[in-house]
Amino acid sequence: MKIVAYRRVSRQKQAESGLGLEAQEADIQRFAAGRDARIIAEYTEVESGKNTQRPQLRAALHHAKVTGATLVIAKLDRLSRSASFTLTLRDSGVKFVCCDMPEANDLTIGVLAVVAQAEAQAISRRTKDALQVARRRVQEKGQRGHGNIKRLGNPNGAAALARAGKGNGAAVARIRAEADQRASDLALVLKDIKAGGATTLLAIAHELNDREMITPRGGRWHPSSVANLLRRLET
Repeated sequence: MKIVAYRRVSRQKQAESGLGLEAQEADIQRFAAGRDARIIAEYTEVESGKNTQRPQLRAALHHAKVTGATLVIAKLDRLSRSASFTLTLRDSGVKFVCCDMPEANDLTIGVLAVVAQAEAQAISRRTKDALQVARRRVQEKGQRGHGNIKRLGNPNGAAALARAGKGNGAAVARIRAEADQRASDLALVLKDIKAGGATTLLAIAHELNDREMITPRGGRWHPSSVANLLRRLET
C-alpha cells in the first residue's frame, strides 16, 4: 500500500512549534506501520479549516491520483469543515483514509452525496404533490386537467436516445473525457521528465514507472502507452 500523507494546522504558530504537526505525523506513521504501508510523499499546510483554498492538499491529491496511492490524514477535522469541499474530494476519485476514523474513507464521503440525493428526491416529491394539487384545482373548476400545466421535455427521450444509438456515443465520450483528464494530470510530470533528459518513449516509460505513476488502466508504462499519452496531449 502506498501512502501520501497530508498534515494541516490552522495557525503559523502551530506550524512553528511543531507540536500539532508532530502529533499528526505520529498518527500517520502508526497507521502506516500497522498496515505495512509505505509513505511516498508528505504535504503540510498552514490554513484554517474553513478556507477551501488549499494548494498543498490539491498537490497531495494530484500526487495520490497519478501514483495510485491512498491519501492519509491524521484526523477527519484536518480535512475541511466545508461539505462542498469534501464532496469535491470525493469526486476527485482519490482514495483517502483518516487515522482517527479509518472507516471514514472515500466510501463514507458518499454518505454526503446520498444526503444530497435524498434532498433532491424530497424536492421532486414536493413538486409532484404541488402538480397534483394544481390538477385537482383545475378539474374542480371544470377545466381540462392539463389546461394550465405545461409538460417539459420528451417523456420517451431515453428510449429515443437508445434507438438512435446515442447512449453508446455518450459512453464513448465519457471514456474519452476521462482519458483526456488523466493525460492532463500527467502533463507536468512529463514536462519534468523531459527536462531531466529523457526523450525516447522507452526512457519516459522507465521514468514514469520509477516515479510510481500508473497508466489510466492502473498498470505499468510501456513505450506504446507513452506514445498514446503524448498523442492525446498533442490533440
